[in-house]
Formats: sequence, C-alpha cells, structure tokens
Amino acid sequence: MVVSVASDHAGYELKCFVEEHLKEMGHEVLDGGARSADVPFNYVEAGQKVCEDILSGKAGRGIAICGTGIGISIVCNKHKGIRCGLCTNEYMARMSRQHNDANVLSFGARVVGRALALAMVDAFFSEDFAGERHAVRVADISAQEDRLFK
Repeated sequence: MVVSVASDHAGYELKCFVEEHLKEMGHEVLDGGARSADVPFNYVEAGQKVCEDILSGKAGRGIAICGTGIGISIVCNKHKGIRCGLCTNEYMARMSRQHNDANVLSFGARVVGRALALAMVDAFFSEDFAGERHAVRVADISAQEDRLFK
C-alpha cells in the first residue's frame, strides 16, 4: 500500500523512524512535511499534504505526526472524506480502523515513544473495517460532511 506520512518539525525524527518501519513492512511511503527537526514547519501544511495524497488517490492511508497529535488531527479532519484517529495507544489505533474506518492515524511525537508508535502503526495496518453496525455510523459521518461541505 502507498502511505502518505507527514509531520511538523516536532514530529520529524519520529516520522523518519515510522517511515523506515513502513518500508520494512513492504509499504511505499510518500514523505511530506518537515525536512528537519531544526527548521520550523507548520503542522497545518503537513496535515494538508497527507489529506491531499489520500483524496487524490496517490495514497491509501496516511500517518500525521506533530508534537501532541492534536493540531494535525484537527487539520486532517477538516477534509471531506478523511477520518483521522488521534491515538495514544495500540487499542485506539486498532479501533480507529475496525469501528471508524479511519484512513489517517495521528499521534504526538512528544506524547508517545518509538515502541508505542510502531505498535500503533502495526495495529492500524493490520486491521480492516468491521462494517455492519459501524458502517451505519461511518455513513452518517459522510452524510454530515455532505451537509457541511457543500
């Protein structure tokens, strides 16, 4: 799968670590956002890059990282068709896929360590959407987007 990964400067080092893991898993990575931890990069631009890659069909899923994960997840969820789960543990990452059909995983580089980040990535990419009763809720989300984003 092609995966878009982007971060601000606070998430740069973890982004690079996650990208290597994704490549080892056999995924193709589209790298976006910060090019250094030392040069400020806006999480808004990083989140937009992940969303643009998914919405254009260049990527199937995305990972968005900033200092806390909060700002970049808010940015991602402003895009119609994006369901970004801000996760702080493996269970949340798993459920974001199973119950919400999330297409973007977000977390904070200042909140989670490397081992937890990889566990969340593994959970996010090993799960499928469960459908059934959850499909009704995801359809409701899409209907709300249609009303709000005319």
